[in-house]
Amino acid sequence: MIDILLVDDDLELCELLVEFLRTEGYQVTAVNDGVEGVDAALSGTFSMVLLDVTLPKLNGFEVLRNIRQRSQVPVLMLTARGDDVDRIVGLEIGADDYLSKPFNHRELVARMKAILRRVRSPEDSDRGRRKVLKIDNLTLNLANHEVMLGEEVLDITATEFIVLKTLIDKAGELVTRDELTHVALNRRLMLHDRAIDMHVSNLRRKIGNKPDGRPRLKTVRGSGYFYIAD
Repeated sequence: MIDILLVDDDLELCELLVEFLRTEGYQVTAVNDGVEGVDAALSGTFSMVLLDVTLPKLNGFEVLRNIRQRSQVPVLMLTARGDDVDRIVGLEIGADDYLSKPFNHRELVARMKAILRRVRSPEDSDRGRRKVLKIDNLTLNLANHEVMLGEEVLDITATEFIVLKTLIDKAGELVTRDELTHVALNRRLMLHDRAIDMHVSNLRRKIGNKPDGRPRLKTVRGSGYFYIAD
């Protein structure tokens, strides 16, 4: 079974999810406050973290910040329905995706499978043994999803890696928001969905400009993004 960490103070929800996800082939460990959540997430035991925003001791954002300082374990944030601020902040800090409460359990499993598929893609691993992607002073290792800016290893999440790889694969070509959402999040773009935009924004901040000072990524308003090729 795949080990999943659930960090949520709703005991009834935890009980339901532990039982439901077990039938889907996941082994779920539930903890009910932020401090326990950080300790468990950094233990190296879990393949994914399901993280609620509203938690005692440390809220979900603080938990995520602590996790991202030391680990790139995939994190799916559980947010209040309609609270765009929670979603945006979570993505900015480094969440891989979000799901609004109350949610359909089948959709939760679909989101989890999509994230795990991206992280564990055997196709990327096989290609990564043979080559890396290089453009300007960026190097992407397809085997371990590591990104280097010159000699510096960047703190890139699994989702950000897929977004960057997709843009570099098609350098000089427009990649639509719909396509990026499908490739990176394995779902269709929904109305008012800003998840992919936040991932691109995070990448811009992390990879900076080209060595000559020009921007790497260009936005085509209302359409998508492309990596500027020389």
